[in-house]
Amino acid sequence: MAKYVPAETQAVHARAIQEVKDKGIADRALSVGDRAPTFELNDQRGKLVSLVDLLGQGGVVICFIRGRWDPFCCGQMEAMNQVLPQIVGADASFVAISPQTVQQSFFMADQHKLRFPLLSDSRNAVARQFGLVNRVPEYQEAIYRRALINLPFINGEDSWELPIPATYILNREGIVVFASVNPNYMERPEPGEILQRLRENSPRW
Repeated sequence: MAKYVPAETQAVHARAIQEVKDKGIADRALSVGDRAPTFELNDQRGKLVSLVDLLGQGGVVICFIRGRWDPFCCGQMEAMNQVLPQIVGADASFVAISPQTVQQSFFMADQHKLRFPLLSDSRNAVARQFGLVNRVPEYQEAIYRRALINLPFINGEDSWELPIPATYILNREGIVVFASVNPNYMERPEPGEILQRLRENSPRW
């Protein structure tokens, strides 16, 4: 980013990140010990995926991402795709949730060869239950529009709301045993950390 993104643009994004931190949204989001709300969402092929069904198979890793337009989300999903066999080997499943439409999720999965469900969370309904939703400030919206990032088209609605990127691990009862919620969307948990947490908790599924 430092090489290709103008300093003034980087300053705008840094300001937006700091404002989210100042709001304390991450501190109020779902955390360790909380019970996750159940949900049913369509994946990239239009198939309905239920959290209850996933929990019936073991632990569940959930990543809330902003969308296929975000290079940090794409990088994270490619990294998680590489460790998917280890996640399954720990008797867990993995899903990613974003506000983008089913069609956009299909494009993302196809482009990056993703082998897990990309769930479409219309109007951030599930992300809101997890306490993760934030409205893109107008000054940052202007930057996105100039970069042809058309969130109303990508998400199928015009709220300009996005989830704060977050990663959760749930045990079989749907209780959060690991939570990473970071207003700085450029920072995500390393796959190795997720696998370590799974190894620590899998005997208790």
